[in-house]
Amino acid sequence: MAMRVCIVPRRLTGTVKIPASKSHTIRQLIIASLADGESEIINPLDSLDTRSCIAACRAFGAEISEHQIDGELLSLKIKGNNSFKKGLNYHAPVDIGNSGTTFYLALAAAGLQSEWIEFTGDEQIQKRSAAPLLEALACFGIEVQSSNGCAPVKIRGPWKGGKASLPCPTSQYLSALLIASPLAPAGTTTEIEVPLLNEKPYIDMTLSYLKANDITVKTAPDYSSFTVPGGYSWKAFSGAVPGDFSSAAFPAAAAAITGGPVSLSGLDLQDTQGDKYFFEILKEMGCTIHCGIDNGSSITVLRDGILRGGSFDLNETPDLLPAAAVVAAFAHGDTRLYNIAHARIKETDRIAVMARELAKLGVCCTELPDGLVIHGKGSLFPAENPVIDGHGDHRIVMAFAAAALGSPFPVEITTAECAGVTYPRFFNMLQS
Repeated sequence: MAMRVCIVPRRLTGTVKIPASKSHTIRQLIIASLADGESEIINPLDSLDTRSCIAACRAFGAEISEHQIDGELLSLKIKGNNSFKKGLNYHAPVDIGNSGTTFYLALAAAGLQSEWIEFTGDEQIQKRSAAPLLEALACFGIEVQSSNGCAPVKIRGPWKGGKASLPCPTSQYLSALLIASPLAPAGTTTEIEVPLLNEKPYIDMTLSYLKANDITVKTAPDYSSFTVPGGYSWKAFSGAVPGDFSSAAFPAAAAAITGGPVSLSGLDLQDTQGDKYFFEILKEMGCTIHCGIDNGSSITVLRDGILRGGSFDLNETPDLLPAAAVVAAFAHGDTRLYNIAHARIKETDRIAVMARELAKLGVCCTELPDGLVIHGKGSLFPAENPVIDGHGDHRIVMAFAAAALGSPFPVEITTAECAGVTYPRFFNMLQS
């Protein structure tokens, strides 16, 4: 059900517990579902995307139980299907909702077994192309049925190995192959050439899971090729999910806009998540950043001077575009966010959408083919009572909610319910 919120301007201060990482939670769910034995995911993200991934994993034959106290999800226990040895467990198309990560990772995993399985999703997912990934899977002997490279898609293995060229405007294509291909039959080899790779830190995240499982992958130093032998298996595990730097960007942006201080708890600066770069951006723009215990279990953002424009390459961290753009709207001078053409193929064309909606707040922007220049004048200049279209994109909605805190007038935002894709209690946090 579509939801509108009205954000009343105010200064955001206090301590915010950051939700668990979506990227880690979904990877762990897929891996645990393919493993032999029972795994436990402690402090997973409980969001719409996680629920979509759980549905896919149950279709894969995994048994998943939840441990909750007072409605809070504390852990998930997953009895894996040991590379589909028990077969699938589904009788209708698997609906992965709005979760692109689930969609791509599940497509590759489904290629490991010999039954047809169909995936579908919401309106946005049905417009997000998986064509490069599907073409690569076909090179590995996997049968694919799709009318346009988007959902709905039907997949059937088995995985026979081989060689494919896979351009990766989104790193999730490559992560999908790296997670699935080690489980191909012993004696097979999967060779992946990567002529284009965006979002490299997410590949480092995926490779960290392979390393923890003693899965040996031959990797070119520049990540232009990967060779993966089959015959491996994923091991059952137990571990906690770190806080999500992508989600942390929004209360951090609110602190930068309104002054703060805001302390963000549950983060680990040693984690592989690339979006921790946002704190470097804020620092360069004029914020003070304090790291707490163990160099990052809490991070405090404070601003007591003006924000300054800057130039930032977001190729590795395209999800930061909305948050960085709204902070730039309050800066003095131009801010250039570039090398992110792939931001146009997310849930929305985020470059075009940010330019269009910032204009409603009196902020001029210049669109680039691969980015956005925000011509900041230190504050917003909206017409009275502006209405921002959230376009059903969780990061657009949360970015403009942060911006609205610094507006001279209350700001209404549509499709606010979609914040639940990654940050279910976001608006509770803003009001608390």
